[in-house]
Amino acid sequence: MKKLGWACLVVLIAGVFGISTALLIKEELRVPNWQSASENGWLKVDGAQIKNEHGDEIQLVGLSTHGIQWYRELYTRETLTHLKDELGINVFRIAMYTDPAMSGYVSHRELEEELYRLVDLSIELDLYVVVDWHILEDYNPQMYQTEAKEFFARVSEKYANVPNVIYEICNEPNGEISWRDNVKPYAEDVIGAIREHSPKALVIVGTPDWSKDLTSAAQDRLADENVAYALHFYAGSHNKTLRDTIDWFREKGLAVFVSECGATDASGEGKIYNEAFTRWADYMNEKKISWIYWSVSNKEEGSALLKPDFRAEKMVAKEDAEEQPSILDYLTESGQLFARSVPKRENMQ
Repeated sequence: MKKLGWACLVVLIAGVFGISTALLIKEELRVPNWQSASENGWLKVDGAQIKNEHGDEIQLVGLSTHGIQWYRELYTRETLTHLKDELGINVFRIAMYTDPAMSGYVSHRELEEELYRLVDLSIELDLYVVVDWHILEDYNPQMYQTEAKEFFARVSEKYANVPNVIYEICNEPNGEISWRDNVKPYAEDVIGAIREHSPKALVIVGTPDWSKDLTSAAQDRLADENVAYALHFYAGSHNKTLRDTIDWFREKGLAVFVSECGATDASGEGKIYNEAFTRWADYMNEKKISWIYWSVSNKEEGSALLKPDFRAEKMVAKEDAEEQPSILDYLTESGQLFARSVPKRENMQ
């Protein structure tokens, strides 16, 4: 409630004095880089927590792209630098859709090179980076299991010795599938391909029901010890019941990684549920559960981080200019909520 009250006060002051709201919030939203990849190295699951290579608990908080087949022009060095320096992210998720019906990887193999560009850029900026095999309408991960296994074998070989890279092997299994018959055997096969090259990398495994069914995974857990299980939520659709499930799951010594979440309902469109999302963010930050917000796009939908008029070239520094560009000037209501929800460095030590 304090965060919401502060935001309302900012808007009121801006209205009274005719000052830009973005200008007023800049100093409040600026947060330093925290818990970067070079500080922490390889990530290791230890019971319900994710720890760094020094054995200390770590929380990753960051942003996901939208589909890189649609919004790749937004994801430049300048844009990512501003996301890191001004919003304080330490992880960047690359959503590579797979479904041919959505111009995904299976029919557009050139997306692999685009993914490599973004992985390399994230590494250069000292971010952790999630390689997301983004199944959605291709609901069963086994549908393209051969392609996934070959893809993750290549990526893990390329980045075998790079601790920044995290593998999310199936975004949101859904429909008429189960953990036991579909997701688990797929995960065992694909993780095996990754482990041939990168035995220490963190792997995130999606769960049934659009990555909300932790129960079936808890009853039949994977043998691999460095796995976190994906949980996705949207604040307008999912509430305390799901948080209670997370608590139950973690009490069993299993790690949750919220690899996608948002402040709208599950459609990604419509209104922003400020209070509901703030409850979620406070919960995750208190328990040091890593989370990634959907999405860095300028699409005209509620979940978009950026306003429709955002263009990547607007983030290029201007020589001798009195005021340099700021991504804070282009944040939507959703983007401003994310910025206020990122934990400050001094609270994360």
